[in-house]
Amino acid sequence: MGVTTFTQEFTTPIAPSRMFKALILDSHNLIPKIAPQGIKSIEFIEGDGGVGSIKQTNFADGGHLKCLKHKIDALDSNNLICKYTLIEGDVIFDKIESVVYEVKFEASSNGGCICKMSSEYHTKASVELKEEDIKQGKEKAMGLYKVVEEYLSANPDVYA
Repeated sequence: MGVTTFTQEFTTPIAPSRMFKALILDSHNLIPKIAPQGIKSIEFIEGDGGVGSIKQTNFADGGHLKCLKHKIDALDSNNLICKYTLIEGDVIFDKIESVVYEVKFEASSNGGCICKMSSEYHTKASVELKEEDIKQGKEKAMGLYKVVEEYLSANPDVYA
């Protein structure tokens, strides 16, 4: 088994605590509400959102994905860090054993934040993963972050 790591970051004018609450702590309520064209529902199938919980994302009908399951490995609300693992889903599991994600929200000098993300792809033996292989998923994730940013900009009291 090999491990391929990709990192990315983006800046946003939204305060880090608001982004963390929207994207991590309350995503199961917020995301289906503001992005129903892509995500039908997000529900906890085990646990209540804390470490060890398993969250299932159900995608809107007509897309190439039906659902994904993630397990929350670490959740640090004080330092605004979440680590979780993709454990099941109708993605490229013929090549991948699992994907471990870490998302960290840091304050920036303008009052907004820097969102730092890393993805560790644990591949099956002799599989070499290239960035092109995961480009579409990264683009969809960044699109979702932008939708949340726009929603929070338009609703400054939400998650304040």
